[in-house]
Amino acid sequence: MRIAINGWFLSRPGTGSGQYLRELLRALSSRAADHELALVVPRSRFELGSMDLDLQLLALPSRLTQGNLGKVWFEQIAFPSACRRLGADVAHVPYWGSPLRSPAPVVVTVHDLIPLLLPEYRGGPLVRLYTRLVATAARRAALVLTDSLASKADIETHLRVPPERVRSIYLAAAGSFTPEPAPDDGAVRARYGLPPRYLLYLAGHDVRKNVQGLVRAFAEVARADDDVTLVIGGELPDPPRRGLWATSSLYDPRPLVESLDLQERVRFLGVVADRDRPALYRGAACAAFLSRCEGFGLPVLEALSSATPLVASNSSSIPELMGDAGFAVDPDDTREIAAAILSCLVDEALASELRSRGPRQAARFRWSDAVRETLEAYSAAASLAR
Repeated sequence: MRIAINGWFLSRPGTGSGQYLRELLRALSSRAADHELALVVPRSRFELGSMDLDLQLLALPSRLTQGNLGKVWFEQIAFPSACRRLGADVAHVPYWGSPLRSPAPVVVTVHDLIPLLLPEYRGGPLVRLYTRLVATAARRAALVLTDSLASKADIETHLRVPPERVRSIYLAAAGSFTPEPAPDDGAVRARYGLPPRYLLYLAGHDVRKNVQGLVRAFAEVARADDDVTLVIGGELPDPPRRGLWATSSLYDPRPLVESLDLQERVRFLGVVADRDRPALYRGAACAAFLSRCEGFGLPVLEALSSATPLVASNSSSIPELMGDAGFAVDPDDTREIAAAILSCLVDEALASELRSRGPRQAARFRWSDAVRETLEAYSAAASLAR
């Protein structure tokens, strides 16, 4: 079977779609020896880095692959044309951006329906038009893959895709997230200037990530514990864009930190390199992830895999991942969040129990299972064209 994969997000490893694509490619390359893999990328965005992959690369001319309109052109015109050239038996788009027409059966991964579910993500006229386009294309796909049962239910309800055409395939954390310290962990944490005791948030700054709820809860934690620092990773947002492609989905927590007089207790790290993330988790006294809406939530598994006590929200897909290995809290209840964080910080017996449970829970999610189920989906989709 010849499988063509849309590689638009290959050069954006800091995004959830980019992380998913890279881990999927690694897993497929090592476990799909009976199949031919072809990765289709825009030449201007092509960045394989140190990835050692056994697959064919097709880098398309970059002339028309710039910006938002270039992305649409790549998805709707260039990628299907490449599938025809490759003689693909199945075409996989590993994010919500599949073509309306394709010469090969399409498998599309829809991680979540956030642009449909949350008003802040609906954006300007062109964003809403694009959402309608990819929603229509997803309904025409042979199969829709998603990352959790919560997202599967959303897709069946809001996209009106029949249940038999939607498959939930759990992802997993990268293998570098383990409880065992690496020799350079201390040096990594020193390079970021981390204090001995810190609460860690290592994800994005979208409104739905609820960093504001974490900061407000930490204000209560800081009053009770004068020796802990809140460490926030992730690229901080620039001033909001305006225009047809604009959205209002980003949140800058710095003004709130200042208004609560927490400047000395909160550290902003900016972008954290993927290779450094495990060391930051292993050194944290507690991690927090209070997102209101997630298709999956890799930071949950990253924390659990690292044996870091975790406080996470009880919404969308997160309870599926965390099980009983962390504190599940109402993301809008500041006192409940603060109490859970303080429990992890001051109750060593509880923290030790959570450190024990975390890796066991995370071990239930394996890339070997994900790639096996993904290959089964490819085979099912390809059989539709026979």
